[in-house]
Amino acid sequence: MGLTKGKTNNLNGRPKGSPNKTTKEIKEAINLIVSNNIETLQSDIDSLDPKDRIKVICDLFKYVVPSLSSSELKTDYSQLSDNQLDFIINQLKNNSNE
Repeated sequence: MGLTKGKTNNLNGRPKGSPNKTTKEIKEAINLIVSNNIETLQSDIDSLDPKDRIKVICDLFKYVVPSLSSSELKTDYSQLSDNQLDFIINQLKNNSNE
């Protein structure tokens, strides 16, 4: 039948907060792929239309910026003009260079 919830035969168990071995290996593999292709990724992003470029950048934020817990920012980028999107992109580039 198995053990009841919270019980284990390993009295020490995995330390709290330590990553799963498989998860750690997958993260390392993804990091290696991104690191080896950073220039290609950047040129691909640069070749996108402003609306698509800002969407990709915003989608990537979730991997480096903590997510909001109680309220989320939702923006409809289709409502912004190309000039507004270019302004946002330039601001993001300037902030990343600092």
